[in-house]
Amino acid sequence: MKNIATLTMNPTIDVAYEVDQMVHTHKMRTVAEHYCPGGGGINVARVFVRLGGNARCIYLAGGATGDAFDGLVDLHQLVHSRIRITGHTRIATSALELETAKEYRFTPQGPTVSEAEWRACLDLMDDVNCDIMVASGSLPRGVPANFYALVAARLRRRGIGMVLDTSGPALRAGLAEAGGVLLVKPSQGELAQLAGRELLSTEAIAEEAMAIVARGEADLVAVTLGHQGAVLARREGTLYLPALDIQARSAVGAGDSFLAAMVYGLACDWEPEQAFRHGIAGGGASVLNPGTGLAQPADISRLMALVPVADPAGRVPWPGRVF
Repeated sequence: MKNIATLTMNPTIDVAYEVDQMVHTHKMRTVAEHYCPGGGGINVARVFVRLGGNARCIYLAGGATGDAFDGLVDLHQLVHSRIRITGHTRIATSALELETAKEYRFTPQGPTVSEAEWRACLDLMDDVNCDIMVASGSLPRGVPANFYALVAARLRRRGIGMVLDTSGPALRAGLAEAGGVLLVKPSQGELAQLAGRELLSTEAIAEEAMAIVARGEADLVAVTLGHQGAVLARREGTLYLPALDIQARSAVGAGDSFLAAMVYGLACDWEPEQAFRHGIAGGGASVLNPGTGLAQPADISRLMALVPVADPAGRVPWPGRVF
């Protein structure tokens, strides 16, 4: 099985609460508090390791909250390499209102990173030991939009495959300037922003995802559509799989759990279609858990049996319009 490393440029301490009712001004007593290390790459590593894989977490962290973040990473028994920065690591909060089952999420921008700090992270790519690098999450202020493209170039020289999960200018530059990414996982909204047009049907989403493959920017494109499912584009064509019909308790980390489960399949040398199905199960398993719990292996295994299997031509029914 291939080993992975994850890169998280803007990690978070994820705090999750439950409250009976959200009321302004008044003090609200919370229950079921959870504190976890978060950020795209960290979340991917947490699930990947639970599934039985090996992962090293590389991240930037600073200040008193950076030290607290280290402690949370240690509690999850994750192997890690920290690049120390001056700015404080951010704290993200989610609150589940029990009366309405609605979730409220608060995510700060995070610290500003100096050129010396992000270059130290880039130089680390020359020494990291892995088969696949998962670069996941937003870029903090101060880091150039083409940072992930610079990372990909360093990794390519060493024969390391890169998985990219980001948005906006970082996604555009990461694909256009780097090319040859193993897997990119945009959401529907992120893909629409990249395309510069609305994508209101699965056919339009598949067409845009396939264009990324045709340009040689990525071998695989997995587009997550939330409760609508996901689309996979690869050289052989596109595949749509619907989401599983389950009751969602939290959307926090669902995309990261999807990515971790799919990357696990690829690291086991599964066919992309099978790894994609595993991703669907991973995303579904994540929403079963409140707050920052992410996907659990037993749930992924159970849900995997419910994910549709495409026919020999790679077809499953297409649902048409997404909205």
